[in-house]
Amino acid sequence: MVLYCRLLAAKYRPYGVYKDARSILVIHNIAHQGVEPAITYGNLGLPHEWYGALGWVFPTWARTHALDTGEAVNFLKGAIVTADRIVTVSKGYSWEITTNEGGFGLHEILRDRKSILNGITNGIDVTEWDPSSDEHLASNYSADDLSGKVKCKVALQKELGLPVRPDCPMIGFVGRLDYQKGIELIRVAIPELMQDDVQFVMLGSGNPIYEDWMRATESIYKDKFRGWVGFNVPVSHRITAGCDILLMPSTFEPCGLNQLYAMRYGTIPVVHETGGLRDTVQNFNPFAVGSNAEGCNAEGTGWTFTPLTKESMLVALRYAIQTLNEHKSSWEGLMKREMKLAQSIKDLHKVFLQYQGSNENNGNCDRLITGKWP
Repeated sequence: MVLYCRLLAAKYRPYGVYKDARSILVIHNIAHQGVEPAITYGNLGLPHEWYGALGWVFPTWARTHALDTGEAVNFLKGAIVTADRIVTVSKGYSWEITTNEGGFGLHEILRDRKSILNGITNGIDVTEWDPSSDEHLASNYSADDLSGKVKCKVALQKELGLPVRPDCPMIGFVGRLDYQKGIELIRVAIPELMQDDVQFVMLGSGNPIYEDWMRATESIYKDKFRGWVGFNVPVSHRITAGCDILLMPSTFEPCGLNQLYAMRYGTIPVVHETGGLRDTVQNFNPFAVGSNAEGCNAEGTGWTFTPLTKESMLVALRYAIQTLNEHKSSWEGLMKREMKLAQSIKDLHKVFLQYQGSNENNGNCDRLITGKWP
């Protein structure tokens, strides 16, 4: 979502419109920048002097041929250099996009504007994602009565044609099938993971290579693996409720919502320690001071791992599986605690209003607009 009016202001302010308007840019995924041929600028109806805001030159290595000048317009770059405020969907991601590795070519510009850059973690719709009333589930449940969750697990196993084993750890993945979501890491880890006593369920679509891999893997591990190619909202709810563990090994993640849905449903996230995943999932520590009689740890909402390797991911998964199998009271306490932590979209309203209302300097926007960018 982008709430952005600065370029409209440039067009209409000479006519007395939008004179006092302020703009907020919300960056969800900086990898998607809206880069188009330079000639596109002429179709925008903007003054020539604003070309510097959108102007972009590809580095030599990225050009298609020797006569390619690399000139283009970059709409996200234009938004960054002209916005009054910039927000990302998590605090961790607001830092990552200022690094060489995470900025996708815009890191230097974002460093120049760091005084107006902030991160506000996403919330979820807690009415749509509510296990106590979710119409897609075989049985509803809550933090006060978890009995319905195992019924959801059994129903999911039946729906997918897996052996009905309520005590078998079930791991789920819901998301786009591409490199960013860590599918390659899952692919190389599955042969080893399938040697353990687990069931693994995946729902998603995307790269045809990974879609074919899911189908082939299902035929190899018929009693342990299911891959649903495509996306189905009711099934995504049932996987979130029926699984014990949700795996998110994203290479980078601006915020992520599936880990928030999982926690709302008492399904424990195991995630790569990056971006919004780092902000929203804290590593479980069974020895933390403050654990109560039920074994509900005062610290931690799941398991995180780094670096992004098969070995570190499997270690985190196996810690989670061991806790589920051998420390039932700790697991149940963790489920109950995280189910009460879900952040509603409504909780973010005041945060956005406070940020929008700030009147600090906008980061020398005029210099940025007229400047030349490599």
